[in-house]
Amino acid sequence: MDRRSFLAGIGQISAASAALSTLGISPISEVEAAPSVLRNTNPGSAERRVKALQIRQQAATNAFRAPIALHAINGDEEYSSKFASFTKTLPHNALGEVDLAAYDVYSNAFQTGNPADFDLIPSGGPVKLANPQAAFAFALEGRDSFVLDIPAPPAFSSEESAGEMAELYWHGLTRDIPFSQYGAEPITQAAITDLKRFSYFSGVNAGNVFRGETAGDRVGPYLSQFLVLDIPYGANSIVQRSRTPAPGTALLTSYDEWLSCQNGMAPTRGAPMATDPHYLRNARDLAEWVHRDFSYQGFLSAALIALTYGGAALDDANPYKTNTRQGAFVTFGGPYILDLVTKVTQYALKAVWCQKWMLHRKLRPETFGGRIHNQLTGAATYPIHEKLLNSSVLDQIISQQGTYLLPQAFPEGSPTHPSFPAGHAAIGGACATVLKAFFKESFVLPNPMVATDDGQMLTHWAGESLTLGGELNKLAANISLGRDMAGIHYRSDGIDGMALGEKVAIALLQELRATYNEAFAGFTLTKFDGSTITL
Repeated sequence: MDRRSFLAGIGQISAASAALSTLGISPISEVEAAPSVLRNTNPGSAERRVKALQIRQQAATNAFRAPIALHAINGDEEYSSKFASFTKTLPHNALGEVDLAAYDVYSNAFQTGNPADFDLIPSGGPVKLANPQAAFAFALEGRDSFVLDIPAPPAFSSEESAGEMAELYWHGLTRDIPFSQYGAEPITQAAITDLKRFSYFSGVNAGNVFRGETAGDRVGPYLSQFLVLDIPYGANSIVQRSRTPAPGTALLTSYDEWLSCQNGMAPTRGAPMATDPHYLRNARDLAEWVHRDFSYQGFLSAALIALTYGGAALDDANPYKTNTRQGAFVTFGGPYILDLVTKVTQYALKAVWCQKWMLHRKLRPETFGGRIHNQLTGAATYPIHEKLLNSSVLDQIISQQGTYLLPQAFPEGSPTHPSFPAGHAAIGGACATVLKAFFKESFVLPNPMVATDDGQMLTHWAGESLTLGGELNKLAANISLGRDMAGIHYRSDGIDGMALGEKVAIALLQELRATYNEAFAGFTLTKFDGSTITL
């Protein structure tokens, strides 16, 4: 490098320093920056550095200016005995109510945020709390978890909570009924009759019982095509057949087992597994699928399947869809989409963990079932809505298992973090939103399939057309409701979890909009509430 090139580089740095000063940022030191000039003589390099800084600063400024969230809570933690709060793995008395001194230490850790205080939380057994300090984690893209708000969960004593618990008990009785038979056989018909007594479920019928809330959820087979079709996986193909627990298994229905689980003891028995793998065809299968999946598995599969449909399935705003000279790859192409659908999950989970631990600490359904059992057997009294106590499902539960406990699909019961909102649902909301931004929602899926009632084969779906956007919404709902079917989440955990995940993804996509060089009109997608937005 000659002296002229070197001095030109120094001049670029000086200009960059002046630009930074106008942004209120300490200028670049010429002495510190000079070695980079020796390595890079691109006359635009300093300008590029300033532009990169401006993009990052603008994103941070936009995040900082986001409205301060006024987080709503439902008041359940005000009960003196904390019977309506999440306390699993802490020590409990014979009623499954938490030791109050232990709860004070537990609660204090979230007040201080001191890592050492979390190690002081008393335990009732060897099972650990699930990563409570993640509630304090920051995200370097999108919005900070503390400014993303959702409604408070239904209160313990509310009719809505009562209806959700009734639905969960019916899930426990219908795990082995094929999805195709919902509303056409006696048990789900009885569930419809019972659930219609609750205001939230007043519109339930044979066509929507146990289904999600979006328009796509109510069209076609119960399961999304993305849980049915073969998954292209590089040079391989994954057939979506899996082993699931044997029919008729109900876990944590013994009071002693239930109480041991609340204290954080490891399970002493599991569910026997069916011999042969099969396609998902009922709630027991779906519950086991969401028991063993990794965080973004269903949506990575959906992206891989959608990419096989080619350019016709890409969103019309994709700048490379009609370009005759260039193809998408690092931006707007398959590698980029696959990266984003995985990346967004960590931001969704951070937002969920903030809500779970910092705000709501809502008790899990398995614990609510213990409250119902103790009330109906006369051991304790709680403010449980009378519509739930009078539900016909409880008569069937006590006759089948000898307790009023909520039958669980997993040996360990629920995870060791609070119920509201659901992590799987938030991941579903975030990932589905990302995929709806990159793919054409109205694209009609070719050759849709549905599993036979025994799960042994797939047959062609001959009903109404299934769109890519509808099946993405359905996938998010399937995964969320699969956790309900296992007995570990309430319906509202999923609905509000999906909405939170959608907010996370929208914030991320808004920031990414500023990083592209391509002429791009922006992402347009349909939200879960049916409205259309452009980012």
